[in-house]
Formats: sequence, C-alpha cells, structure tokens
Amino acid sequence: MAQLRTANKRHDRAIDKARRLSAPVAVARATPGAALIGSYAAMPDERIELVDVAPIPGGGELRLLRRGDDYSIRFLGDELMGSQVQHSEQALSTLTCARLGPGRRRVLIGGLGMGFTLGAALETLPGDAEVVVAELVPKIVEWAGGILSHLFGGHLADPRVTVRIADVHDVIVAETEGFDAILLDVDNGPDGMISLANDRLYCNWGLRAAFAALRPGGILGIWSGYSDADFTTRLDLAGFGVEAINIQAISEEEDEGYTIWLATRPLSVDTI
Repeated sequence: MAQLRTANKRHDRAIDKARRLSAPVAVARATPGAALIGSYAAMPDERIELVDVAPIPGGGELRLLRRGDDYSIRFLGDELMGSQVQHSEQALSTLTCARLGPGRRRVLIGGLGMGFTLGAALETLPGDAEVVVAELVPKIVEWAGGILSHLFGGHLADPRVTVRIADVHDVIVAETEGFDAILLDVDNGPDGMISLANDRLYCNWGLRAAFAALRPGGILGIWSGYSDADFTTRLDLAGFGVEAINIQAISEEEDEGYTIWLATRPLSVDTI
C-alpha cells in the first residue's frame, strides 16, 4: 500500500510538473477557490482571507492565507507551511543538530518558511554558531518581518543569523566543506515542486554538490511530506550514511505523517 501511495504521488507530481512546464504563470495565477484553500474549505463558519501573493522568481506565485489566527502558505492547491502545525519542521533541526559532533556550528537552512526550522536550530545550537538562511522568494522575508513577525519572534535579529535572498542550490555549490549541516525544506519532498529548478537539489549531481559542501561528519537533512524509497537509495549512492525517520501526524490538519532524511557525510572520504 505504501508503494502504491508513493507511485500515485509521483504520478500526481509528474502531471503537475507538466502543467507548469506548459503554462507555469497561468496555472499559478488561478483564482483562489476550494482547491486552493484545501482543508480551510471545511471551516465555512470562519472567513478565509487572501493576505498577500509572493511572486516566485522564474514564474508562479505563493499565496498567504489567513483563517482566524492561523496562517497558511500555499502553492497551487497545496499547503507548504501552516502556522497551526510545526512539529515536523522543528524536528528537521533538532534531529539534525543532535547528531552533530562537538564544535560543529555552521548550518545552512534552505527555505525560511514560517521560521519553525530556524527557531528550533537556534534553540539547539551554541551561542557562537552561524546560521545561514537561503530564501529564494523575497516576499517570504518581507512576511517574516511583517505580517508573520509574531511567529518569528526575535529569530531574524539573532546575531547568529544571516538571511540571503538566494537559491539554496547556488549557496551549496559555492561552498567546499563549508557547512556542518544543510537543512532543506524548500519543497513538499525530494522533487522540484515549487520551482522546477529545485530538481537539481535532489538529483545525483545535486546530492554530490551537497556532499562536497559539507564538512566530514556533516549532515544533510531533508524534510518531506511523503516517503520515497528511491530517494533513500539515491542518497546512499551519493556516498551518504542514510537514516529515514518517520514523523507522525498529530492534528486533524495533517493528512499523514512526514519523512525526514538525515544523510551523513563520512568522516573520511576514503570510506565512500
């Protein structure tokens, strides 16, 4: 059954990619409705507000929705991040940082989101750590300092944090053994859902680039809304020691659990 669900998800993602390749802007600018609102549509007694729209470099857009005190960032009909559920994004940081050896403290986070991964990293890492956040969409950073600032608290003002308006792939390929951890939460799983160019993060040569950007013993952590045995194999073939961890759903807002891959670069390259 799990293999069937994975196959169905790959099929759905393939169709979605084909639609975006043929008409990316037209699809992304569809009028919001029940498909866009998703689980929010089940709450007719509360007003759904489209707060803002964020253009994605290269085409398409993200939408920030609000229902009462809850916020949701959506792409097409899929929720990428919701303020009401945050434990899996926090787990991406805490599970990764807990496995780092002593003295390891330079971390790259791909995707700012609503700040849950960043906040958990700051709580876990030492005071002399350095956290680089690469965010492709400028409006996301604007939301973090404005309408969503209550979710971020003082994270962006933390002296350990540097935010770059950049494609995380470009930050990765520019570094050689520059990070102790790389945390990726830029799609709903290991394929380019938000931007087709994100496929290069998860392909064989993209994983090799991440391997090269990590220091020996460093960890590549990847958040996903679904499991993918083929991706686990791909990480293994790239030379990583791989652990796939299931994070259980804890609320009615979630359809199912999540997967977090922790891919560790060996201490010695002679071992790969």
